[in-house]
Amino acid sequence: MLHKKRNLTSTSAHEKFLVPMYGRQAMEEPVPKYDLPSGEMDPDTAYSLIHDELMLDGNARLNLATFVTTWMEPQAEKLMAETFDKNMIDKDEYPFTAQIEERCVNIVSRLFHAPETGVGASAIGSSEAVMLAGMAFKWRWRERMTARGRPTDKPNIVMGNNVQVVWEKFARYWEVEPRYIEMEPDNYEITPEQVLEVIDENTICVVPILGVTYTGAFEPVEAIHDALVDYNARTGHEIPIHVDAASGGFVAPFLHPDLKWDFRLPLVKSINVSGHKYGLVYPGVGWVVWRSQEDLPKDLVFHVNYLGGDMPTFTLNFSRPGNQIIGQYYNFIRLGREGYTRVMESMRDTAVYLSGEIEKLGPFKLLSRGDTIPVFAFSLKKAESYTVFDLSEKLREHGWQVPAYTMPPKVEDMAVLRVCVREGFSRDLADMLLVDLKAAVSHFENMKGFQSSHKGHQGKTHKTC
Repeated sequence: MLHKKRNLTSTSAHEKFLVPMYGRQAMEEPVPKYDLPSGEMDPDTAYSLIHDELMLDGNARLNLATFVTTWMEPQAEKLMAETFDKNMIDKDEYPFTAQIEERCVNIVSRLFHAPETGVGASAIGSSEAVMLAGMAFKWRWRERMTARGRPTDKPNIVMGNNVQVVWEKFARYWEVEPRYIEMEPDNYEITPEQVLEVIDENTICVVPILGVTYTGAFEPVEAIHDALVDYNARTGHEIPIHVDAASGGFVAPFLHPDLKWDFRLPLVKSINVSGHKYGLVYPGVGWVVWRSQEDLPKDLVFHVNYLGGDMPTFTLNFSRPGNQIIGQYYNFIRLGREGYTRVMESMRDTAVYLSGEIEKLGPFKLLSRGDTIPVFAFSLKKAESYTVFDLSEKLREHGWQVPAYTMPPKVEDMAVLRVCVREGFSRDLADMLLVDLKAAVSHFENMKGFQSSHKGHQGKTHKTC
């Protein structure tokens, strides 16, 4: 996030300082907020001061806006605390951490049925993983076009306008034309027919999503793949697929093992997945894996030796802690396939139960039910004096953070609430949310003359990661 420089000349005195007003002597003097203090402070005092400010944050466990993991086992937390100080890039100095990273890449590759295992990289999250995959597609497309004597100045990438904002960033940063397929009323995923209308020889790849941010739905990867197989055979083009499985990659193998969306489909050349979403790890760790060595251009891989030993690296970030990777490996060996399946089934059952009970309340229409990934969205069936934005604000009074947002262009007149069920969100908490949601509805329906300040509001769509 970008932070603007504070204009301290126009800031009131109480806004310039932290004024704890504790009884102990060490806390008697105010501390500047935006300047470096002139002297030192007792470590317990510094801890208390920051700790108290953070109490005003929302409760992460009640944050149903985020896909990101908010609970891990104490043993995982201990391991991660022990490895904060290990720089992931120093593979020669921390060889066993590097080995664990390699094991994780192999586990993810095998989970996605890669014919060649171990072709991949860890990342700070799916945002970095997407950038790495996109670069590989652009480089491979450029190689193909150069070999055919064709121009290489107008690459494009095809995706729905329901993608996470990182794809927009990739297209802008790497000068690739984004060709967005717009959502339609009651159809919030891209279709093979829509894909075929916009692709051409300059398409570096098509990006279906396994777990759409807005609704949690799976886009029809296999159907898009089969349409591209036929298209490539007719035209001689070689348009591949990247699957954005940030949300669904650690869900589908356990809840939908027979669903073909991964490397079982030959045109799927790379996949990204977020370990810090349903990989069940605290932020931030992501993974990108390729079908084969051939799909990762060699000139994108750098070799450095100034940290000791030769280290091939394909990252946008350089220094970062190894503790998230350790947390991921802990989950892999702790849970195994059986454990991941149990956790995913539990979260799915809670999501389906909760969405069903919300539907029974009466005013709401479900856009999804939480049976793909444990995420669902719902809107008001008809215009009311209140909006989903009002309900979201009312729920905050009870500590719940349930995001309200508008859908993408062409369906932006629909505003929805979305619930992400994560590990640590129990059936008991679901029942508590239902009680508070029902009370919020009753509050507005029984308030005579209430007119929402959000009526007609079409705020910017939120793409929560």
